[in-house]
Amino acid sequence: MNVLALPELAPFVIVFGVLLVIGAIELAALVTGASLTHWLDGMLSADPPDGVLGWLHLGRAPVLVLLAVLLTSFAAFGIAFNVVAYRLFAQPLPMLFSVPAAFVLALPVVRASGSAAMRLVPREESYAVTFDSLVGRVATMLGHARRAYAAEAKTADGQGHTMYLMVEPEDPETRLEAGSQVLLVRQINGNRFAAIPNPRPDLLG
Repeated sequence: MNVLALPELAPFVIVFGVLLVIGAIELAALVTGASLTHWLDGMLSADPPDGVLGWLHLGRAPVLVLLAVLLTSFAAFGIAFNVVAYRLFAQPLPMLFSVPAAFVLALPVVRASGSAAMRLVPREESYAVTFDSLVGRVATMLGHARRAYAAEAKTADGQGHTMYLMVEPEDPETRLEAGSQVLLVRQINGNRFAAIPNPRPDLLG
C-alpha cells in the first residue's frame, strides 16, 4: 500500500504541494523582474516582532526562507512519523497527534535556518523608516508596471539602505518599464506606491 495515500498524511502531502506552488510563483516573479521574497519582507512592520516570532528571526531573516523551511520541516516530520508508525504498527498516527508534533519539532529547525540565513544571506532592506516617508524619492523599476498592475521597485531610505516597493503609474495611460527611474508621488497603501517617470534625472537620479 502507498503510505502517502493514507488520509492521515493528507496535511503533510498538501503542505508539500503548497511549497511547490510557492516555488513556482517565486520563479515566475523572478522571470518578470519581481521577487516574492522582497514583497513578503515589505509587508513587515518597522520593528521585528517579539515572542515566538522574534525567536524565529521573523523580520531579520528573509520571510520566504523561514516559510519554506517551516513547510518543509513540518511535512518531512509528519511523513516520517507516519511511515515509521505504519511499518511498526501497520497503521499511521492520528492527525491530532502527528500534526501538532510535527509543527512543534519544525520550529527549532526554522530558528536554526533563520540564524544561518541572517549570516549567509544578509538582508539589504531596512524598515527603520516608514513607507510614507518615501514619497518624493526616486526608485528604480525592477519589473514592468501599468495602472492597477504594480511591479517591484527599489529605492534608498536615506540611511544607506535599500527598500523594496510595489509601484504602479499615477497616470493610467503610462507604462513604467523595468530599469527606468521613477518618482514616487503617492503612497497607495502599505508598500504600494503610485509613481511618474522621473522628470529630472539630472537632479533626482
